[in-house]
Amino acid sequence: MARMDPALHRLIERIAAAAADATPLRLRGGGTKDFYGEMLQGEVLDTTAYRGITSYEPSELVVSVRAGTPLAELEAVLAERGQCLPFEPPHFAEGSTVGGMLAAGLNGPARASVGAVRDYVLGVGIVNGRAEHLTFGGTVMKNVAGYDVSRLMAGALGTLGLITDVNLKVLPMAPAEATLRFACSQAEALRRLHAWGGQPLPLNASCWMQDERGGTLWVRLRGAVAAVEAACGRMGGDLPGPTDAAFPWTALRNQQLPWFARQAGPARDLWRLSVPQTAPVLDLQDEPLVEWHGGQRWLKALPQDEARIRAAAQQVGGSATRFVAAQAVSTGVDTAGGTTDVGGQRQCFDALRPPLDRIHLALKQQFDPAGIFNRGRLYPQF
Repeated sequence: MARMDPALHRLIERIAAAAADATPLRLRGGGTKDFYGEMLQGEVLDTTAYRGITSYEPSELVVSVRAGTPLAELEAVLAERGQCLPFEPPHFAEGSTVGGMLAAGLNGPARASVGAVRDYVLGVGIVNGRAEHLTFGGTVMKNVAGYDVSRLMAGALGTLGLITDVNLKVLPMAPAEATLRFACSQAEALRRLHAWGGQPLPLNASCWMQDERGGTLWVRLRGAVAAVEAACGRMGGDLPGPTDAAFPWTALRNQQLPWFARQAGPARDLWRLSVPQTAPVLDLQDEPLVEWHGGQRWLKALPQDEARIRAAAQQVGGSATRFVAAQAVSTGVDTAGGTTDVGGQRQCFDALRPPLDRIHLALKQQFDPAGIFNRGRLYPQF
């Protein structure tokens, strides 16, 4: 029988002790997403000692990684072999980990074209609230019989268990890439994106922002050389030359564009609206930043605008998330543990409605019966 890694053994022992006396634990890797979600509670359980790439088969496009592994380290190893995580997980600060990437379930500019992080998860190892180390899935796509627990961990914010290991599908980097620029309004940008979506074009990412010209739509193409060249000629727009500044897609991924910077005057919340790509321009008063071919819209608004924003998203069949509260500090990392209110008083996610509320509660009780993991982080009631 293989000897258990000492770092993993310590994590399991800590969870067992916490379960015995119902001590809440706050699961944390790099702490770069402490701002995301509801109030942080519990003693910090640091995962960064359990790290490393345990298996990588470039020819099979599969990598197995421990959850405490820095995300940048994994991406560097993949890049050496001309491969990548196509969903472009964001790095909001140094220290982002693979476990935090999966627990947060966040994706970058290419998400609408290539899929989400959960679509690339082949298997996971977790420690549940009973201190049992369990594995789900495997290293191939067709390995699921019954409930897909591996993908269930994506976006659960650590409320169901401690992620220990992740098996991921990776992809080769695209052989060609180009970015096109179009001066247009938000309405025209949405119309263009909707039309292109029905055509065989190598669309990979898009971003519309208001600017001094009224608005600019940026579209990134990725794929075979011939396909990208043909699309550039067919779609029109401007192809920035060698002396033009390239659009900073990485800065967009990491929310480092000037648009995301704090505005002068009253502090504003950063909202993330997830809506159908075909949704029209929403009545939001301020112009949003539009991504994912219309499916993701970022908005900065005063805290008292919450009801209006949630109603606007729900009216078109979408949802709204208070992504960064106006009171939030940059990373919210505290080294001593305990309870930390990073975002102030706010509700981050849309309230659960029946029967989803019962399903979420049942899952929480099954995986974490004592309620020790990230208590209240995803929803205040559990």
